Parts: sequence; structure tokens; C-alpha cells
Amino acid sequence: MEEDHSRREGNGFEIEDDDKEHSVSMLREPFLVRNIKNNTSQIAIVGANTCPIESLDYEIADNELFKQDWRSRKKVEIYQYVVLKWTLALLIGLGTGLVGFFNNLAVENIAGFKLLLTNNLMLENKYYQAFATYAGCNVVLAIAAAALCAYVAPAAAGSGIPEVKAYLNGVDAPSILAPATLFVKIFGSIFGVAAGFVVGKEGPMVHTGACIASLLGQGGSRKDHLTWKWLRYFKNDRDRRDLVTCGSAAGVAAAFRAPVGGVLFALEEAASWWRSALLWRTFFTTAVVAVVLRGLIDFCRSGKCGLFGQGGLIMFGVNSRRAFYSTPDLLAVVFLGVIGGVFGSLYDYCVVKVLRTYSLINDAFPVPLTWPRNAQLKVAGNFKNFQCPPNHYNDLASLVFNTNDDAIRNLFTSGIEKEFHLSTLMVFFFAIYCLGIVTYGIPVPSGLFIPVILAGASYGRLIGTMLGPLSNLDAGPCALLGAASFLGGTMRMTVSLCVILLELTNDLLMLPLMMLVLLISKTVADCFNKGIYDQMVRMKGFPYMEAHAEPYMRHLVASDVVSGPLVSFSGIEKVGNLLHALRVKTGSGIMKSFKAHDFAKAGSGKGVKLEDLEITEEEMEMYVDLHPITNTSPYTVVDTMSLAKAAVLFRELGLRHLCVVPKTPGRPPIVGILTRHDFTPDHILGLYPHIKPHK
Repeated sequence: MEEDHSRREGNGFEIEDDDKEHSVSMLREPFLVRNIKNNTSQIAIVGANTCPIESLDYEIADNELFKQDWRSRKKVEIYQYVVLKWTLALLIGLGTGLVGFFNNLAVENIAGFKLLLTNNLMLENKYYQAFATYAGCNVVLAIAAAALCAYVAPAAAGSGIPEVKAYLNGVDAPSILAPATLFVKIFGSIFGVAAGFVVGKEGPMVHTGACIASLLGQGGSRKDHLTWKWLRYFKNDRDRRDLVTCGSAAGVAAAFRAPVGGVLFALEEAASWWRSALLWRTFFTTAVVAVVLRGLIDFCRSGKCGLFGQGGLIMFGVNSRRAFYSTPDLLAVVFLGVIGGVFGSLYDYCVVKVLRTYSLINDAFPVPLTWPRNAQLKVAGNFKNFQCPPNHYNDLASLVFNTNDDAIRNLFTSGIEKEFHLSTLMVFFFAIYCLGIVTYGIPVPSGLFIPVILAGASYGRLIGTMLGPLSNLDAGPCALLGAASFLGGTMRMTVSLCVILLELTNDLLMLPLMMLVLLISKTVADCFNKGIYDQMVRMKGFPYMEAHAEPYMRHLVASDVVSGPLVSFSGIEKVGNLLHALRVKTGSGIMKSFKAHDFAKAGSGKGVKLEDLEITEEEMEMYVDLHPITNTSPYTVVDTMSLAKAAVLFRELGLRHLCVVPKTPGRPPIVGILTRHDFTPDHILGLYPHIKPHK
């Protein structure tokens, strides 16, 4: 670990106009009076030696190349750039909508065929064959999903929302937006959901939309001779970040048919940087998704999409018969919010523990369930007869032997008080709660929205059924409020979740109660731990920068964490010296950032590496002019600036490097360079272990 600082990303290179014969000695000239070594940063260990994670650069480099390119642009090229941005937004919405529809169609047909085959065997009293068929189909689908993640694209496992969130924060993690990741995300999600796992396809759809946006922004492949010069304007991290933001919003819109909710999700949860122009483009993208889905759903209603493909796309109708509520009803809503906050924080805690140990997966085993007696009620949902007499149905089978979407529809039905027994709801809630925790840790593309909605709707309907005549609220709206409370307790979002649920259920009358329950559940859960996505980002080792600085940063200044020695170059430098500095000072290929038309972009898993460069001895003795690519006006802070202020500035501007200059004269022109690594808690607390993190 003695070289962890020299190997970390972004050690800056400050160019000076000195004579080139001094360049070799300058490579080892220390600019810092005091250089503290950090030997405890796990992120530095993992990032430097195993999986290097660098920062994206959202700053526009103010160099001669940029100025010359801007001056050479004609008016028609400026219009072309604007039109191209909106065209890409259109293509992102179109592609994400098509993928979302295909995903839903495939899941409905595969799961429907599996359940139909099992039910036909049971009608023939072939119970062992039915069990073998049902279990065999699930095993085959599960193996297919896991194999894709294990052998094709490991980055596709899990939800994908933490990866997208980290990318939009400025973290360049390998292969998170690669074509292979997109392929596995689509088909792995289909196989995983159809296999009966307690997972959803909504998180993977966010990742899928981000991958589609990233691929469209790359402009093609040089390897396959597919490049488009008219996309050269998007060869920067800033424009690709905007495209990925549109893609993440389109993913939510495609998963929930919630275009406005998708925009708010990107604003509230995914994006770390926002502006009004991006709001318009994101809204346009989600509107395209909504139009595409609407047209495809109408097409499928004619029966042209398979036996089970009706194109419903999880639209849950919850039409409240009673729009009024009394004070006792508000107390019940408050109770639901508190329960959702407690259950949600516990859920997040257990998920993190399972992901860290994985031993619970091996210890999990099926427990035989006692079926309750059959109900004899008028029903309004997709309920299962399950070997019951005519005009009867099995309420637990209607939840278990169904797709997750149909199970939620059954829980949200209104108008009948006792469609489900209390014992059924308790058993189903316990099963979904536990299976959701265990399943989220397996290596398949898995979303969290649907399992959380299922569990929340279960205890919400349970409480609504218990209240019965004491409340004006029906069991269906109570199930909706329970789902909202559990979502708020696990994900800690409010505005976007509220709008998504309203668009899902088409029940505007529940808006005040839904707002109340979301605020209460989030507040209660925040008293215990952070949201699941924030914890997942930290567990994956992403150096995510929060919107606010940590309290202990106010006791430090910029010079307390900056490290060195720095490396300086002359304005005209020898190639051998540059290559030596790159090999010593970083483990990744910085040369790719100097290549204007390199189509292997951040997150794709591809790029120019140092070991790929073939430079002859004669070329090593040549000189290169660094002036055209030098950022002549970088962002700077004085060495006495509060580290908290520097951290906020670094995040808000989306920087990769932040130069630290001396406040007092007579010192070297630059003290050091702050990078994302210097603001991580592991690094700072490793340097100063006596600092209390919360003070």
C-alpha cells in the first residue's frame, strides 16, 4: 500500500513552459512539504489493484482544441447539434419502450404457459408430474438467468440502479453500460421473473434504458467499422451523462407506464446534476415511451401477441368508492406509515446482511404451508380455482401461483371485504418479505419495486381487513397505502414514488393519504439507516459523493487531504517521459481522454490501455506538444479552503480534478490536486483516525 496514492486515479499533470531538459528531474520533484500516507482505505486497495474505478469528467476542457473546434463550427452545425440531441432522446424512448414491451410480453407468455401446463396436470390428478413440471421449468429458467450473469456479463446482476446512480454521480465503473450488459439485463430479467423469483423487472429496466442511451451516444464501433462523424459532438462525458439520465427515466416509464414518475425518479434519485434543459428532454423521452407502449398495447388486445400477452404492463386499477375519510382513518394511515418505516428499515438491514454473508441462501429451505379453507365470495380479480369446487377459489393460490403483477392486482381489488383470509395475508406477507430479502442477493437481474409492493400491499390489506367497519377506507386502498409505506421505508423516495403509484393505479383521490404515508414512512426509516440504494452503492465500493459534506470535513482544509508528489511536464515533452509517468502514476490508460474520436466510452468496458500501446524506441525519443490539450483555466481552490466547501464544489461542478493553489506567495504554483478519492470517508478517516465521523 505504499503506492496507493501514486496508483489512484487522477494524479494531475501541471504543464509549465520550462526547458525540456529539466523534464526528467521534475518527475520526482516533491511539491508538498508534508505527504501523509493512508494505509487503511479499502476503496484505494480495491480500486487500485483489482478493479480501478475512475471519475468521469463533466467539466468542459478549456483548451486550444476545444476553442478551435468551437470557432470552426458553422451555424448549421450548431442547429445539427440541437436537433441531434432531441433525435437521440426520441431514439432512447423508442428503444426503451420496445424493450420494455418485449420484456413484459415474454414474461407473460413464459409464465402463463408454465402455469397453464401445471394446472392442466393437476386437473388430471397428476400432482407429482405437475410439481416436477413446475419446479423443472423454474430451475431451467433460473439456471439460464444465472448463467448469463456468470459467464457473459457479471455487471448485469442485481438491480442496476446503484450502478446508474453512481455513473450519473461521476463514477466510471467498468462494463456497467456495455453491450453485453444490456443483452444479459434484458434476457436475464425475463428468465428471472418468469422463473418465479420474488424480483421485479423495474430496476433492470432502469439499467436497460441507461445502456441503450449510452450505446446511442457512442456513435458506433470502430472495430466493426460502424462510425458516424455527425455524432462527434457527443464525445464528452457531459453529453453522455444527459443521455443516460434520459435513459434511466425512460426505464421507469417503460416499467410502470409512468412517464411523469420516470422524470421525477431521475430527478429525485438517479441524477446528481440537473438543469431545466435536461428536464425538457427527459420529459420528451418518457412521453415517447408512453406513446410506444400505448400503441403496442392496443395492438396486443386483438390477440396477436400470444396466448397470454395482453400487454397490460402492470396497470393496477384501484377505484376508491369512498373519497372521504375521518379522523380514525388518518390514525390508521399514520400507523401504516410507521409500520412501513420500521419494516422498510429492517428490510434494508437484512438485505445488506444477506449480501455480505450469502450463508442465508444456503440455509433457506421450503416450508410446507397449510392451505386455509376455501372462500365463497364474489371476486373481482384474477383468482385461481386450484382444485376447488365450482364457484370456489383458493385465496393463497391466487397470490402464489400467479405472476407478481396479477398478485398485486388481486391485492388491490376493492369492493369486497373478505376476499382474503387474515391467515392468508399473514403467510403471504411473511413469505414475500423473507424471500425478497434472500432473492435480492442472488446473481440474476433483479428489481426491488415489485417485491416491496407485494409485501406492503399484503400488510396494508391485512390492516384494512382488520379495521373492517371501523374505517371508511376499503381494503384495496389500504393495500395501496401499505405498498406506498413500504416503498417509502425501503427506498426513501417521496415525490417520485407518489406519482408512480398514482399513475399505476389511476386513483387521484388517494393522493393526500399517499403523500402522508410516504412522508411518515421515510421519516421513521431514516431514524434507523439509509435507503437500500445508498447502502448498495457503498457496498459495491463506488466512491459516491453525497449532496452534502460530512460533518467532520468542516474541521479540515483542502491541504490536509491532498497528496503528492505531483508530476509536472514541460509544454513540449518527450514521449518516453510521458509514458513513464503514466505507468508510474496510474493503472489505467489516460491517453484515451486525449483521443477525440475514440468510440470506446466510459462504462463500456473498452478503451485504450497502456499495455496496448506499441511505441518504438525511436518514437520514445520524440517530443509532443501538450499546449493544445492543456486546460488553461481549470477550477482551483486555495489550500486553506474548508474541505466541506471543496467537496460541495467538486460534486456540483462534476469535476474529475480540483487544483489546490497556495494562499501565501513564495510557494510552488500548485500545492496539489484533489480527486474523488480524496473526499471518500475511508481515505479521510484513514489519514485522521482520531476524528469522530459524526462530529
